[in-house]
This record gives sequence, structure tokens and C-alpha cells, in this order.
Amino acid sequence: MPVFYGTEVVSPLMLGTAQYPSPAIMAEAFRASRAGIATVSLRREGGSGQDFHRLIKDLGIPVLPNTAGCHSVREAVTTAQMARELFETPWIKLEVIRDDDTLCPDVIALVEAARVLSEDGFQVFPYCTEDLSVCGRLLDAGCEVLMPWGAPIGSGRGLNNPYGLRSLRAHFPDVPLVVDAGIGLPSHAAQAMELGYDAVLLNTAVAKAGDPVAMASAMALAIEAGKLAHGANPIEARDMAAPSTPLFGMAVLG
Repeated sequence: MPVFYGTEVVSPLMLGTAQYPSPAIMAEAFRASRAGIATVSLRREGGSGQDFHRLIKDLGIPVLPNTAGCHSVREAVTTAQMARELFETPWIKLEVIRDDDTLCPDVIALVEAARVLSEDGFQVFPYCTEDLSVCGRLLDAGCEVLMPWGAPIGSGRGLNNPYGLRSLRAHFPDVPLVVDAGIGLPSHAAQAMELGYDAVLLNTAVAKAGDPVAMASAMALAIEAGKLAHGANPIEARDMAAPSTPLFGMAVLG
């Protein structure tokens, strides 16, 4: 199971809490997903009051607050400080957004905010790109986890850059890595785990599905399959065919 900042979680699936048809369906989807972490936006919680807060606590799993919607270092740091008081955790999923169309991370502001928060005692989970230099700077800033995107948030496009994600895994073999954003199908989640990633974070793919509970269950199974496949040391892709039936011992017809 993945370990983040010394805490082992029960599942590689990290599931968001926004956009569900109802609180009851959200709770049922979490049970079906067997998620190890629930991610919560402070803005989402603030609009729902104590009932939502109680529902999150009743899930019985660690909470990862996030700074969703923040566009500056100051805004992200202030939101993180508020989240720490509300949820009583040093964990924070750090989002600093530059472009509203793609919701691409502002990597320069992200590194700065990560440094400020790390120095303030936060345990930062940065939503970033798969750029090796950016990820290296985030680690230098105090992060012990990296969360590169698979594709733009909510797009459901899957892994846009498998090569970059594979390179990141190879370059930082001992750093916990989480594919965050863009997952739309169970096959996307399985692919992330097949690349050797430690966890997958998703929200929209489950919350906005026609049947969120069924999709949550499918994601759980896919992540488990991908994890098992990676551990099984899968065969390498090749350009030419290779017979699965040995030629030795076959009858010679003349």
C-alpha cells in the first residue's frame, strides 16, 4: 500500500468528494471504491456546512484538503492555512492554476507556494506537470510526494503523455507518485498503475458517471489489476511477432 509522509493508506485510490448527485450516493460510491484517501476542497466544504464535514469524517479515511481554484501563491497559502485548522491535518493538496481553460498548474508559483508551506510545517501534495525539472524543484522545496496530471482536470482523456510519466517514474524511483487528473475510464487508472505509480487520484470520472457507485467499483478493480500487472513484470512490447507455441516437436508433413 502507498505511504505518504510516513502514513500508510489502505488503498492506492484517492477519490474526490465533489459533483455527486447527492451526499448519499457519494458515501455509497466511497464504500464501493474502497478508497484510501478522500480529497476535499475548502470551497466545497465551506458551502455545505457541518453536515458535509460530518459526512466526510464518517467515511473513516484520511482527508486530503486541497487548494482548488487558487491562482496565486498568497491565495493558495491562505487557503491551506484555513484547511489545516478546519480538518486538523498537515496534509494539503497544493493547486495553483495559471490557465482556466486547461487548469494547467502554474509551475513557477507552485514551487514557491510549496516552499512556503513546507517551511510552515505542511506536508504538501503538489498537483504538477510531468516535467522532470519542475518535479525536481518541488522535491527541493520540501515535497515528498509528486502528483503529475494525466490530462486536464475533468477532461477524461486518460494519460496524454505516457512517455513523460514513465520517465518521471524512472527518474524518481523512490518518490511516491500519484497520477492526478484526467482519468476517465478504469483502463486509464489501470494504465497508471501499470507504469508503476503508487496511486491514482480521480473525481469527475466517478461523480459524473451515470452510475457513480458502479464506476467507483470498476475503478477499484482496475487499480488493483494494474498494480498486480506491474508487480508481475509484464513483457516488453516488440515490433515483430513471436510464436507462443514452440516449433520444436511439431509434426513434419511432407
